[in-house]
Amino acid sequence: MSNKINIVLTALLVACGLSAVNAQYQARHLFVDKERAEAQARQLNTEWAQLQLDQSTLGKHARIEEIARRELNMTQLTPNRTQYLTEGEK
Repeated sequence: MSNKINIVLTALLVACGLSAVNAQYQARHLFVDKERAEAQARQLNTEWAQLQLDQSTLGKHARIEEIARRELNMTQLTPNRTQYLTEGEK
């Protein structure tokens, strides 16, 4: 009887040990996944900040005006060059 109890307790002890090892393995695996996700989130936040900076720089009026002059050969509109059309004129 004592021998059977020892065998059962030993089997339970081995099962608990294996369960603890498995739980530790899963915890480490989840930790690594979490660290990777956090690193990716940091990288995406950095890229987002850079994109916002680029957008604010590219959308400035002075830059757009400078590109229009240089690349499109556009000039600023003056009152002398403005033509007004009224209804009935040809």
